[in-house]
Amino acid sequence: MRKRTFILGIVCLVLILGLGAPLRAGQHRGIVIQRDVTVAAGETQDNILTFGGTAVVDGRVVRSVVAFGGSITISGEVGKDVVGFGSRVVIKSTAVVKGDVVAIAGTLEKEPGCTIQGDTVVMAGSDIGERIFGRSFFRGIFSLSLIPFLLVLKLIAFFLWLTVALLGAVLFPKPIERAGRELRRSFGMALLIGILAHIVFTGMIVFAALLSLILIGIPVFLALVAAALILHFFGRLVVFYFFGESLLHAFGSQRVTAMGAVLAGLGVVTLIGFVPLFGLLFVLVINMVGWGIAIRTKFGTTENMFDRKPVAPAPPAPPAPTA
Repeated sequence: MRKRTFILGIVCLVLILGLGAPLRAGQHRGIVIQRDVTVAAGETQDNILTFGGTAVVDGRVVRSVVAFGGSITISGEVGKDVVGFGSRVVIKSTAVVKGDVVAIAGTLEKEPGCTIQGDTVVMAGSDIGERIFGRSFFRGIFSLSLIPFLLVLKLIAFFLWLTVALLGAVLFPKPIERAGRELRRSFGMALLIGILAHIVFTGMIVFAALLSLILIGIPVFLALVAAALILHFFGRLVVFYFFGESLLHAFGSQRVTAMGAVLAGLGVVTLIGFVPLFGLLFVLVINMVGWGIAIRTKFGTTENMFDRKPVAPAPPAPPAPTA
């Protein structure tokens, strides 16, 4: 039962972060994403997301409160879920949470008198590994002692991708937007092309590695690595744009820029990547999708490079003038 509830909580978190539906008319729109957030008594906020800081809710949050590290303290009302990854979650006696309370690799403190209308799920890091891998060697990957190390790696990767995202959105906004629109129309085809591209690339890498034994393959190997990096970077920026545009439209943004969409998508992809096991599978899929859409659109220079439109026949030559 707890395992089912945990899985539902993860799915719910992903839906909240990336695929949430627009709020009803008349509600204040917006999401606070920062280190420390305080909603004072009498104030209202739509969503709260913190990284390593504190989230204090004395007023009302319309949707959800999500924290990575740090702490969450609720004494007011939360309309949906309270989710903490490696966080200290405190539910005061006056708190009203209309959804679930989930503490993963963290702690939960509930004072008597608090109201939680959904499920309450508390899982230590070691519990996650044991539920996924049983008592095998791999359960240690999700032990509580490794959580800080994994978070540091994730944060390093985030800032590296942040640099790439900023440069890419400044230098290539139009190609990213064009490829992002095509990805929305042909997501499945992009995934298929990406899978085939990875298979072909793996074979070429093996062949180049064998040729490297006689020195001929070294330039080929280096060229393949460079091509793979270019495909990976551009494809990931398009995926960021795809998810970021969806998120910004869901929260009511009418005009979405390449920079805004790419940065929002970076946040969504990073957050989903934190989810154990599912995050790994998600990253593998978006890598293939990114390769596929980069190839399909020739790095955003065309909608579909495989769509060869027939060339119109040349008009007949005019009749020669008679003498």
